[in-house]
Amino acid sequence: MAEAHQAVAFQFTVSPEGVDLRLSHAALKQVYLAGLRSWKKKITRLRNSLVTGVFPASPASWLVMAAAILASQASRLDPSMGLIGKIKEHLPASAYLSEPARAGLGALAFATLLWLGLVVTMRGALRALLCYHGWMGEEHGRPSHATKCWLALVKIFAGRRPMLYSYQASLPRLPVPPVSDTVQRYLESMRPLLSDSHFQRAAALGRDFERSLGPRLQWYLTLKSWWATNYVSDWWEEYVYLRGRGPLMVNSNYYAMDFLYVTPTPLQAARAGNVVHAVLLYRRLLNREQIKPLMIQGTLPMCSAQYERMFNTTRVPGVEADSLQHRRDSRHIAVFHAGRFFRVGLYHGGRLLGPRELQAQFQRILDDPAPPAPGEETLAALTAGPREPWARARRTYFGSGRNQDSLRAVEQAAFFLTLDTTEQGLLGPEPGRALDRYAKALLHGQCHDRWFDKSFTLIVFRNGKIGLNAEHSWADAPVMGHLWEYTLATDVFQLGYGADGHCKGELDPSIPPPQKLQWEIPEECRRVIQGSLRAAQALAHDVDFHTFAFKDFGKGLIKKCRTSPDSFIQLALQLAHFRDKGKFCLTYEAAMTRLFREGRTETVRSCSIESCNFVRAMTDSAQSAAQRLALFRVAAAKHQTLYRRAMTGAGIDRHLFCLYVVSKYLGVDSPFLREVLSEPWGLSTSQTPIQQLELFDLKQHPDYISCGGGFGPVDDNGYGVSYIIIGEDLITFHVSCKFSSPETDAHRFGANIRTALLDLRALFNLPPK
Repeated sequence: MAEAHQAVAFQFTVSPEGVDLRLSHAALKQVYLAGLRSWKKKITRLRNSLVTGVFPASPASWLVMAAAILASQASRLDPSMGLIGKIKEHLPASAYLSEPARAGLGALAFATLLWLGLVVTMRGALRALLCYHGWMGEEHGRPSHATKCWLALVKIFAGRRPMLYSYQASLPRLPVPPVSDTVQRYLESMRPLLSDSHFQRAAALGRDFERSLGPRLQWYLTLKSWWATNYVSDWWEEYVYLRGRGPLMVNSNYYAMDFLYVTPTPLQAARAGNVVHAVLLYRRLLNREQIKPLMIQGTLPMCSAQYERMFNTTRVPGVEADSLQHRRDSRHIAVFHAGRFFRVGLYHGGRLLGPRELQAQFQRILDDPAPPAPGEETLAALTAGPREPWARARRTYFGSGRNQDSLRAVEQAAFFLTLDTTEQGLLGPEPGRALDRYAKALLHGQCHDRWFDKSFTLIVFRNGKIGLNAEHSWADAPVMGHLWEYTLATDVFQLGYGADGHCKGELDPSIPPPQKLQWEIPEECRRVIQGSLRAAQALAHDVDFHTFAFKDFGKGLIKKCRTSPDSFIQLALQLAHFRDKGKFCLTYEAAMTRLFREGRTETVRSCSIESCNFVRAMTDSAQSAAQRLALFRVAAAKHQTLYRRAMTGAGIDRHLFCLYVVSKYLGVDSPFLREVLSEPWGLSTSQTPIQQLELFDLKQHPDYISCGGGFGPVDDNGYGVSYIIIGEDLITFHVSCKFSSPETDAHRFGANIRTALLDLRALFNLPPK
């Protein structure tokens, strides 16, 4: 086999004269270049750790400080007020150190201590400044004088040219809200959803919890908030994600789509070559920490911790709980095509493979006629089904030999790539239905052609369309969205394609071909695989999906209403849901808490008393337009308040979740917490933010827009809705539910969303665009 020959660095023969050793210079060169690359990465990490460790100061500022202190010493000035002399007295006596040298060392030591003190002071001042959130309650574009002064101070202490993790040590900790506030806000959120008798019961449970068990649980939670970096995130990752025993596919993983109207090349291997290279360029920036940290209003930093496990990460199944396996580096990716698994190296000659070279590698896989081994074609269904059978099968059948080696190649890959055998996108006479099929292909595919355990699976379809499927436990969707925006923009606007649709660049014929992974899957394991496949297919077939682009208006018109675009859409969703089901429901909207260190998300309970009053007015013909408009203003303002609370650590659900976890550790039962945690989310929503708008010129290239992404329904009788606001005139929606529910229909709900948005436009008496 070719790969076997490439792996041999030397050959030898034994003869009567001794051992004849013949070294392979080409192989030794690869060993040398691999070691050189490894040392370069170690030096880069060391340098980045130093720069990040002293931020918002810089190593150069130490030189300035040291030079100033030494210059003052030379001028016979003592800015240390005698401290340099004290330091000099404690230096060991040596014949090799003259008096001026001892004085110089004392001055350098003092300069270092002074500099470190300034670093700690600046970092503490920045952390204190970032604890202020009063600016959120002010009208956009009209900050108060206090906020202007605060922003000026933040800019002074925020440093210059931050790296990705520069602000991590300066971010404040997530605060623990008072139990009384959380209980009160919870009851307020449930009031429009409960009858009087049920609400009185909930209020009684809440008051009893607040007086009795709540303070005891709060004490432990407060203690954790002082000790741990974030009192929520580790428990959220473990109990919400890693301890879940149901399938990841549909229930947890989410997806992202390609450009809506454009496919840059119809050649599958070429698109894969460019996109994989773009993803690897992003990984290089990430490893060097050269990605700019996300900033609100260009000034306020957000936590970057979730980026750390984007690559080289796999979720490993366990019988009771999964775990996340992260490697510092990986030099290959795993590729799936037509039932076969391949290992593709990413480096040759100490450099990253170019797009044209990657295209050639992927074309070799597409042209490879080798059939899959028995059981190999549907092997990935283990990652799509329930977790416990996969955990037991992994331990029993993949713990040694070829299976262990091949599984290790998949799990230790930088990421997973599927060269899909189907075509997707706006195809056929019904492009709307084609988008629905495209969404389902990304969400679950054929249930055995994605490795759902990898941090993300990149999918390239036969006609050149692309997408990705991401595992949720290691990070939230905006982090993957950042990678996806960079990838799409780099693919088209930087790398590009030739006139024939192929990738640009040269081809090195000496690059080793892809290595087909070998499996020996016994019959008992194949039965387990088939069981997981049946469970996954039943789940996938039950998913009803509707993806559509709303083109009647977008953010530009909404801003004329002098309201938040997110509040506008959330109120439209409330109106659409009421028309769809004739009732209100508990609504989940994800808000980021990344203003705090290691923050992830908090829930905005979008169904409020104020939103219900507005919806009722919209369905009551006796209400005038002026009355409806007034109620809309009140409801939108309430939604903004709820969103601000969630972002600033004053939300409801993460606090209640952590109190529940503490109660379980203490072995005590709380009827109040048990009831809170068992309530179904009938409507789960999420906005996908565009974070790098500067990468896309929508005026020059209006067709180069992504359709965003989506997720599966959270509740068996509920809806999942993801939406993305693109530019000034477009909003795309991804609506999911289950066919098995008699209460839901994705296309019906999509039609109600369109109608609700148009009704809100009419409410403001705004003309069509």
